[in-house]
Amino acid sequence: MEETTNRMPLIGDKAPSFSATTTQGPINFPDDYAGKWVILFSHPADFTPVCTTEFMTFASMADEFKALNTELVGVSIDSLYSHIAWLRKIQELDWNGMKNVEVKFPLIEDIKMNVASKYGMVQPGQSTTQAVRAVFIIDPHGVIRLILYYPLSTGRNMDEIKRAVIALQKADSDQVATPANWRPGDDVIIPTAGSCGTAKERVESTDENMYCLDWFMCFRKENK
Repeated sequence: MEETTNRMPLIGDKAPSFSATTTQGPINFPDDYAGKWVILFSHPADFTPVCTTEFMTFASMADEFKALNTELVGVSIDSLYSHIAWLRKIQELDWNGMKNVEVKFPLIEDIKMNVASKYGMVQPGQSTTQAVRAVFIIDPHGVIRLILYYPLSTGRNMDEIKRAVIALQKADSDQVATPANWRPGDDVIIPTAGSCGTAKERVESTDENMYCLDWFMCFRKENK
């Protein structure tokens, strides 16, 4: 029998669709999230220390993400009952100033690896039975805008994931780019000049809200 293979989705692709059972009921993805940003992230297994710290942190920041019109959706190759037991145990833990943490976002049951396979979350060099720590940021149109992969041993930085969402939203709303280590309120990069005339105008501009390091590298000042 010929095996079915899935190409790993790339930035700019439509997010692969699926229906799944979750700890918050059934979902149809990404249709149920139309008009919202989504962070779809996988973890290797329930009841593992690194995953537990990640879920506590994500859950503690859930309202911050909602304020950015962003929803969280988790997935792992574990059963629904394992998920429920683990999330109940998380509420009993006290770590890094977080306690009584309730995970209210959906956690997908993916025993058959349907979702993990579609999103390239199972990588044999790490494990054939566990998903790596993948992160997909998907925009309100269901398009994949950012992909991160972490090995099983390395916990994710949730502040960086939040920063990335804000940067993507800023780029879309203002048609700009964000420089290295950009934070909200920092100056942004305006599109590179597309003609000699525009390049000359940029460099010679007296606009107080803009400055250029060279013709191809111009910034717009932001109000912090």
